[in-house]
Amino acid sequence: MEERHKYFMQIALNEAKKAEQKGEIPIGAVIVLNDNVISKNHNRVEELSNSTAHAELLTIQEAIKIIGYKHLLDTTLYVTLEPCSMCAGAIVLARIKSLVFAAPDPKSGACSSVLNIVQNPKLNHRVEILSGVLENESSLLLKTFFKQLRSKDNE
Repeated sequence: MEERHKYFMQIALNEAKKAEQKGEIPIGAVIVLNDNVISKNHNRVEELSNSTAHAELLTIQEAIKIIGYKHLLDTTLYVTLEPCSMCAGAIVLARIKSLVFAAPDPKSGACSSVLNIVQNPKLNHRVEILSGVLENESSLLLKTFFKQLRSKDNE
C-alpha cells in the first residue's frame, strides 16, 4: 500500500478524533489534489444540528469554494468510513476522481458494501475506489466510540 495513502488517511483519522472529542461520530475526510490537502473536516451533525453535516459533504463544499469550480476533477477523497448514499451521490456529482476509505460500512455503505453508487454504470461519472487503508485504526476508533455511547445509555 502506498505510503501517501496512509499519510493522507492519517490526516482524516486526526479529523475523526476531533469529531470524537466533540461527541460526534468519529469520521474524518480529506480532499487531496496533486498531493496537496485542499480541504479537511469531520462530522459536525450534532454541532450544527444538521443531519447532512457529514465529514465528506463539508469537505467537498470547502474544496469547491477553494478551487472555485463545482467539479473537483483529479482529486482524491480520503475518508475514515465508507460513505453513505448521500455522500456517495455528492462524490459523483462533484466528479471526484478517486475515493480511498478506511473501513467498510456493512449497514449503510454506498461505495461497495450495501450499494455502490460511485461506480454505478448508469450514472455519468464513476469513481475509482481503494478501501482498507488504515482500516484497523478507523474501525477501533468507531467501535470504541459506540461502546462508550452504549455504556452511557445504560447508566
